[in-house]
Formats: sequence, structure tokens, C-alpha cells
Amino acid sequence: MSARTSAEYVVVPIEPSEVERVFREAGALRDGHFILSSGKHSPRYLEKFQVLQHPRDTERLAAAIAEWARTSEVETVAGPTTGGIILAHEVARQLGARAIYAERREARSGREFRRGFTLRRGERVLVVDDILTTGGSVLETIDAVREGGGAVIGVAVLVDRSDGFAPGIPMLALWRLEVPTYPPSECPLCASGIRATHPGTSPAPAAAAR
Repeated sequence: MSARTSAEYVVVPIEPSEVERVFREAGALRDGHFILSSGKHSPRYLEKFQVLQHPRDTERLAAAIAEWARTSEVETVAGPTTGGIILAHEVARQLGARAIYAERREARSGREFRRGFTLRRGERVLVVDDILTTGGSVLETIDAVREGGGAVIGVAVLVDRSDGFAPGIPMLALWRLEVPTYPPSECPLCASGIRATHPGTSPAPAAAAR
């Protein structure tokens, strides 16, 4: 697993190859020609809900995060909607902590805690997310924690497919995956005449027997 300076990747009780196997067998790692939410095109797409629909796989992946954070005296686990809700809940369950989630603000950019979620001054919070792409959701959740008075003690994600995201605090990624993206005008898949689809609108390939 790769090492970084301000955001260390550490050895955890699950190998990146095992995380990849879980994603592949769930049909979550898809090959094709996809139009991403950013507008860019890519030959690969990760559909995390194909993994998160399986409680046992989610429990196994969350266990690696919980083991990494176990000595950090985590009081609360926070995740961005929507996949972060599931992951935060399971990691918190294993740590004996509580789980909260940050939703997008309606009137302005960023995220906030609603539904009566509050933080004590200095409350120790672990921020978790499923797929790290640009890092925007994670940074917005970190900001929401800090605005609420909490202290972010670490960030953990299932898959890091960013290009060197480093929040300046301890960080764990169970699997790091390089996914090429292209502006539409420079997309080699478009040049080859391969039809592009929006992820979520076309059926996923059949998953392997579980």
C-alpha cells in the first residue's frame, strides 16, 4: 500500500487485492465508456452500492477501518450522504461509537449536520467515505465537523481513486485505484466510436455467485 507524508497509508488487516476482489465479485468495478458527474469520460466506474448492499462485505471492510482507528479514542464517526451513511454506521457500531452524517446545504455550498445532530467542543470524530474521487465530499464533511466544534482525528475511505488527495490529517485507504478520465473533446473512447453511458442508467454486469 502506498505511503504519503501528511496522510499516511498504514498496514491494515485486509489486503488491497482482497478489497479489489470484493468489488469485482459484487459487480462494482465496471469497464466500458462512462460519463461521470464531473462531465469527464472514463473507461472505468465504481458503483459502491453494489458492495454496500452486502452486509457481510460491508462489515469486513468496515472492520479494517475500525481496527486502524481503534486506538484513536473515536467518539463519533461521520460520513457524507449517501454511501457514507452506511459506512459510518457500521464503523461506529464496531468501535462502540455513534454515527452521524453530513447533508448538502440547500441555499449554499458545503455540507451540514441536520436532524438534531450536534457535536461537543473537541469531540473526536473519524470521517469516512466510500469512494474518494475529488475529495470534495470528505472536505465538506471535515468542515461541517469543525464548524460544529468537533475535532477530526482521521479520514478513512474504501477506495482512493484521487490524484494525490491529502487532507493534512491521518488518512487510510483500503485500496488505491488509478482511473483515467478525459475531457469529452479528448476522449479516446469517443474517437473509437464506443457509446458512452451515464452510470446508474444502464444495468450492471452480473455479479459472481456469492
